Amino acid sequence: MSPAIVEQVERLLGGRTRDIRLNGDLARLFRERSWPQTAKIIRAWMIWVIVLDVLTLGLYAILLPTETVMTMLWPASLLPPAALVAAMVFLRPHALWLQGVIILSAVFLILLSVALVGVHAGGEFYERHLTIMLFVAVTAIIIFPIPLGWAIAISAFALGIYFVFQLHNPNIEVGSALAGTLFFASGVVATIVARRTATILAHKTFLLELRDRSRLAELTDANSQLELLARTDPLTGVANRRSMMETLHHFWNADLKQTSGAAMLMCDVDDFKRLNDNLGHAEGDRCLVKVAGIIQSSMRDERDQVARYGGEEFLVFLPGADEQEARVIAERIRNRVEAASLPNPTSRVVPYVTVSIGVAILMQDCGLVSAEHLQRQADAALYRAKNAGRNCLVFHSPETGQTSD
Repeated sequence: MSPAIVEQVERLLGGRTRDIRLNGDLARLFRERSWPQTAKIIRAWMIWVIVLDVLTLGLYAILLPTETVMTMLWPASLLPPAALVAAMVFLRPHALWLQGVIILSAVFLILLSVALVGVHAGGEFYERHLTIMLFVAVTAIIIFPIPLGWAIAISAFALGIYFVFQLHNPNIEVGSALAGTLFFASGVVATIVARRTATILAHKTFLLELRDRSRLAELTDANSQLELLARTDPLTGVANRRSMMETLHHFWNADLKQTSGAAMLMCDVDDFKRLNDNLGHAEGDRCLVKVAGIIQSSMRDERDQVARYGGEEFLVFLPGADEQEARVIAERIRNRVEAASLPNPTSRVVPYVTVSIGVAILMQDCGLVSAEHLQRQADAALYRAKNAGRNCLVFHSPETGQTSD
C-alpha cells in the first residue's frame, strides 16, 4: 500500500466510526475486495426472485380462476427477464456506473412487476401485492451490500410505486393512501439507517484489515532487515561469519553429493596492523570496505559466497570449482587488490595494500571431508603464503597434506 493510503486509513480509524467515508483509492480497493461476495449475493437474490415468481404463479394457477390468472401473466412476465439480465451482468466485474444502472433498473422492473400483478388481479390482491412489493424492496435493501445511494434509490422506487397505485386504488381514500405510504416509509427509512450502519461497519472492518496488513508488512520488512543485519558484516556489507557457517552447513548437508567438488579461499590483508597504526583506523576501515568490494566483484556468479571471517580476513567459498577455477579467481583477487593501489606505506611487501591467499580444494572423489577440515586446510595454506613473503597464493593439497604455489 502507498503511504498516502496508509495515512488515510489511520486518519479514518482515528476518528468516530459514524464519520467513516471511503473515497478515491480506498473506495476502489473496497469495491475490488467486496466484489465477489457482492456479486454472489445479488445473483442468488435474483435467481430466487425468479423461482418464487414462477412458483407463485403456479400456485395461483391451481387455486384461482383461469381469468384471474391470465390477468397476472403479462405483468408477471416482466420479472424473470429483468432478474436474469442482472444475474448475468454480475457474473463478472463492470464499471461502477454500469453496475448501478443494471441493478437499479432490474429492481425497479421487479418491484413494478409484483405491484402490477396485484393491480391487474384487483380485489384482495391489489393491496396484498403492493405490500409484497415493499417487502421485496426491503429485503433487497437489507441483503445487497451496495452503496447507500443505490439503497435510497430502491426505497424511493418502492414508496413511489406504492403511493401511485394506492392513489388509484378504488377501495381507499386519498388520505388513507397517504397515511399508508407514510407508515411504510417509516419502516423503509429505518431499513436505510440499518443499511448505512452495516455499510459503515463493513468499511471499518476493511480499514482494520488494511491497517493490519500494513503493520504485518512493516513487521515482516523489519524482521527481514534484522535477519539481513544478523547475516551481514556491518562495515563491509558482505556476509558475516555466521552467515558463511550456515552456507557451508547447508552445502555439506544438501548439495555436496550433487556438486563436483568445491574450493575455499582464505584471504588476509597483508600488514593490516601496520596500516592501522600508521594511517589510523578510519583508513583501515576504508581499506577493508574496498578489499571486500574487490573480492565480491571477482566472483563467478551468485553461487560464490564471500564473508568477512575475522578482522582483516575474508573467507571465499566456491561450490563446484576445481583447482584451475580456484586459481583463476584467487589470482584475480590478488591482482585487483594490488592494482587498486590502496596506500599502506609501512607494508613489508610494497607501499600498497596486498593480500595473501590460502586455497583448499575439495574434490568429489576425495572421500568425506568436513567444512571445518577444509577451512583448516585453507588456513594452513594462508599461513604458508604469509611465510612465503605475502602477496601470493598457496594451494593445499588434500591428498598429501602439503601446500604448493
